[in-house]
Amino acid sequence: MSIASIESDFRTLTTAPPSTELVGLSLELRTWLGVDFVIYDADDQRLLYAEDPASNIGSECEGLLSTVAGGGEPLVIDDADCVLLVALPIDASESKRIVAVGAFVIRHVTDEEDLTAAERLLGMDRQAAIRWINDQPVCDETALLKLSAAVLAKLAADQKIRQLEQEVEQVSNNLASTYEEISLLYGVTQNLRLTSSDKELGQLALDWLLECVPAEGLAMVLPENGEKLNFSQIKSLTSGVCPIDSSELVGLIKFAEQQDARWPYIANQTVTESAAWPDVCVRQLILTPLCEGENIRGWLAAFNHIADEEFHSVEASLLTSIGAILGIHVGNHDLYNQQSQFMASVVRALTSAIDAKDPYTCGHSERVAQISVRLAQQLGCDNETVEMIYMAGLLHDIGKIGIEDSVLRKAGKLTEAEYEHIKLHPELGYKILVDLKQFSDVLPIVLHHHEQWDGGGYPHGLAGEDIPYLARVCAVADSFDAMTSDRPYRRGMPFEKVETIFRSGSGLQWDPQIVDAFFNAIEDIREIVQRGRDKQPFELQQWD
Repeated sequence: MSIASIESDFRTLTTAPPSTELVGLSLELRTWLGVDFVIYDADDQRLLYAEDPASNIGSECEGLLSTVAGGGEPLVIDDADCVLLVALPIDASESKRIVAVGAFVIRHVTDEEDLTAAERLLGMDRQAAIRWINDQPVCDETALLKLSAAVLAKLAADQKIRQLEQEVEQVSNNLASTYEEISLLYGVTQNLRLTSSDKELGQLALDWLLECVPAEGLAMVLPENGEKLNFSQIKSLTSGVCPIDSSELVGLIKFAEQQDARWPYIANQTVTESAAWPDVCVRQLILTPLCEGENIRGWLAAFNHIADEEFHSVEASLLTSIGAILGIHVGNHDLYNQQSQFMASVVRALTSAIDAKDPYTCGHSERVAQISVRLAQQLGCDNETVEMIYMAGLLHDIGKIGIEDSVLRKAGKLTEAEYEHIKLHPELGYKILVDLKQFSDVLPIVLHHHEQWDGGGYPHGLAGEDIPYLARVCAVADSFDAMTSDRPYRRGMPFEKVETIFRSGSGLQWDPQIVDAFFNAIEDIREIVQRGRDKQPFELQQWD
């Protein structure tokens, strides 16, 4: 990209405000990945948005931007030993392809180093480049690319949700077409409850439709695994008197498709008594797909008018509207699963970063999470709390990413200054997670898992009931695994010795109620620790 072109883009950015979408995208990328991104049009290499209009990061990689956009995955497009340029292909709502480029530091530098390549890459003079590099957090390249891929998945899922919301709004507008349809839908929608299962919602809809539609029976066909409909793997739901089985219903769907039918498909007796009609006991039929955009997520059918009359457009329109609602619900269910997978990917990336940073405690976070879950169950916590404390256990030591390697891996006793440094990790972990609203519930656990019942802990010296309850649970789990784990400077303590320490520390270092729960679940906790150490996710030697 030429200097004149960059200057032209700069003038454009300073005279025309960037789109709300690009500003929002930049803010979201900075929230998740911690740096400012420059956004380009991948096809004509045009700079679309930069927080700093003078920034030209990535401008020298114009030949790679189109490759990144076509690849669909984050890619390192340039490096300068201590700095990486990472490009993310964004699935834009418009037809154009865009790529976001950000600079990440993989190690800090000294004043004596040759930083010519980094200065070029960052577009800064030497002193500015040194200040910028040393002000940034150090990233692990592998973890960075994994987290970037997870962020791209989240952005794609968010865009899909926006599209579905637009479709829901369009469907809602169409409901005003007839008074009869609105009246019937009101009775159904007032009693529909969004559930975690498409099967539960589908059955509820069928039962209520049976009271609104003059049909002897209703049936619904859904994909077995909540994904794309495949007639070889389906689940069928019924309400009322259904005269045919699922295989015969599939036959009717295929028959209607062969008729080049317009949906909803209505077949009254002039059709069902014809020679071409399949050999099934159906006198009248309404058949409509469960649509999510262009995707068919299932089928809804009404059989045999209760007065042996014809089905009309009012009944067909109602089934079509309900089919649209259910189709979108099935699609949303997939999106919820994608969001869950995204969160799992983020947590895996973060815990991998912890293990890479402190390999001698590799697997510690997973074991603490499992022990915390067992303690929470012993204490009678509900499922939501159990799931939350598992997440907190995985992330409780995330602040160690900001602790110096020389302190974490020191083979001997820590000096007072080193101990004070390592005591910063709960607050560092809090700061890492505080802007991620999905992790808001785990923040008190991350921040306070080193507080002590008698007030002698850190970072805030809280005591007794002032310490968040689940932080007290995590503290017991964390202490047990830490004391029984091997470290560079000592072997792990025997279980019997650790149990003696817990008895003497009950009411002093730890909440006595949670220590009691610990001893009531001790056999399970021992098994968790032993099983976890038999299955280490990392080989220590690869980090030496």
